Amino acid sequence: MAGPCRGAARALLAALPALLALLLAPARGRGGQGHGDWDAAARLPPLPPREDAARVARFVTHVCDWGALATTSTQQEVLGQPFADVLSLSDGPPGAGSGVPYFYLSPLQQLVGNLQKNPHATLTMSLAQTNFCRKHGFDPQSPLCAHIILAGTVTKVNEAERDVAKRSLFVRHPEMEAWPPGHDWFFAKLNITNIWLLDYFGGPKVVTPEEYYNVTLQDTEAAITA
Repeated sequence: MAGPCRGAARALLAALPALLALLLAPARGRGGQGHGDWDAAARLPPLPPREDAARVARFVTHVCDWGALATTSTQQEVLGQPFADVLSLSDGPPGAGSGVPYFYLSPLQQLVGNLQKNPHATLTMSLAQTNFCRKHGFDPQSPLCAHIILAGTVTKVNEAERDVAKRSLFVRHPEMEAWPPGHDWFFAKLNITNIWLLDYFGGPKVVTPEEYYNVTLQDTEAAITA
């Protein structure tokens, strides 16, 4: 027992500097202090017309920095049941969103184990995390506080896409660069197959992936970067 204990102690001591740096560093970026509120140099642009469901869906994806990802549990206590967790995400730098939700994941996360068994997942993102709903007095559950539900499969990005995923995430969540390397972090994305948008009364609007990805956000991007 002494050998394994000493090995665990050495591993903990080796990781201690990185952990202390992470804990003591000030929160930075959109995933840290002031999370969800676009600063004066990158103001949250107005919501696109609600009748343009595909554009609203792309808008929500782009301005959100985190979402809840639901997977199918492999934990024995809740085997086969829904299992949701919060993940930081990004579809690109402010004003340059691709619509693809990228993640930075570790095998130590429970949901990664779930995805290795079954890659199908559902991602929810809401404007409740921005100042939009607070400004207008919309409750997070109100459909007026627009949110989207994306279904698909989560896969590790290939080498050709790795730099895009890295830039997309690290520019919005800069502290990720200091996360402990021993956790074997990797970049992943949601391959979208189905999209539902709730932004008004009367039930969800269905948006196809083709409609979603065919949206050009030039007007929105200009407002973001102005």
